[in-house]
Amino acid sequence: METPQKSVVDDSELIEVTTPELKSLAEDGVLREALLQEKLDKGRVRCNICQRRCNIPENKAGYCMTKVNIGGTLYTTIYGVISSAAADPIEKKPVYHFKPGSLCYSVGSLGCNFRCMFCQNWQIAFADAVQPSGMCRYDFLPEDLIKAAQETGCEGIAWTYNEPGIWLNYTLDGAKLAKEAGLYTVYVTNGYATEEHLDLIGPFLDVYRVDIKSMEDDFYRKLIRVPSVSGILKIAERAKSKWRMHIECVTNIIPTWNDSDDNLRCIARWIAENLGELTPWHVTRFFPYAKLQDVPPTPPATLLRAAEIGHEQGLKFVYIGNYATPKGQNTYCYTDGTLAIERTGYQTRIVAVTRDGKCVVDGADLNVRI
Repeated sequence: METPQKSVVDDSELIEVTTPELKSLAEDGVLREALLQEKLDKGRVRCNICQRRCNIPENKAGYCMTKVNIGGTLYTTIYGVISSAAADPIEKKPVYHFKPGSLCYSVGSLGCNFRCMFCQNWQIAFADAVQPSGMCRYDFLPEDLIKAAQETGCEGIAWTYNEPGIWLNYTLDGAKLAKEAGLYTVYVTNGYATEEHLDLIGPFLDVYRVDIKSMEDDFYRKLIRVPSVSGILKIAERAKSKWRMHIECVTNIIPTWNDSDDNLRCIARWIAENLGELTPWHVTRFFPYAKLQDVPPTPPATLLRAAEIGHEQGLKFVYIGNYATPKGQNTYCYTDGTLAIERTGYQTRIVAVTRDGKCVVDGADLNVRI
């Protein structure tokens, strides 16, 4: 286990929590004693769920606005709090090589440990989870989650829309029940969990769909308020090497910020060398949103170039997202060009993949879990 680091969050970034707010949370039944908390001096508590490791004084909330210190004990404020829920194709996550064509019941809550200036779900990610929200359901327990998945014909559960890592009490309970019910489990994550967090949920998590936004720390500092990408890479490697999770990576390509050939080359090379050349890489089109509306959408030529770079660096499966191309979403065998999986929008057709994930024609490993 890694040695706990000093918090990268200043007290001035932590919001005050009032007594009426605490009372309202208690009445809503959403408070649970938070996992991975570390008691400190003077009533402070360190949260070791994400790599920010907030050092939280009494009556304040952590950076993600979902952990509050009440009397020297840390509580999560979003247990059973659902802002979004849908029976989605797994391809929408995007995950292309795990149970292609299946539905997964996808849920999100409130809050995030990132402050991405380009966030596509900023309405829930930037939300103060201490405040009541009319957009949320407040009593969706893990048992309800499993039941909803089964009733909608889903084969799995995905925690998505906002960052699942800040929701550990709920995701862990849900993942355990999901495995008992024969459902697969997916984290759609920014990758900023701690080793302790990953190791706690690791036995119950099948898919780790992680964003690698850039290999340049300056990008993370300026656009996300995170000091470095290094911790994200380290946890992704651990998910692969220690827990044997199925991993797929996403890079949302933002013009002038992370679209240089050098940066894209570094991302692709790192994935190939550390996660394996069969790891799918999704390069997706940016659209102006949230606080980054002065940047134009990603030119299609940039996406095509990124895919080319990915292949040059040894990656066998590179997919273009948020922009339709004749072949950009299909899976082809990298040895003989056989069309293995055909995708039109979110309609998926398995064409030439064996039950053990190999090409029907020549037996090449496609890293597909059917």
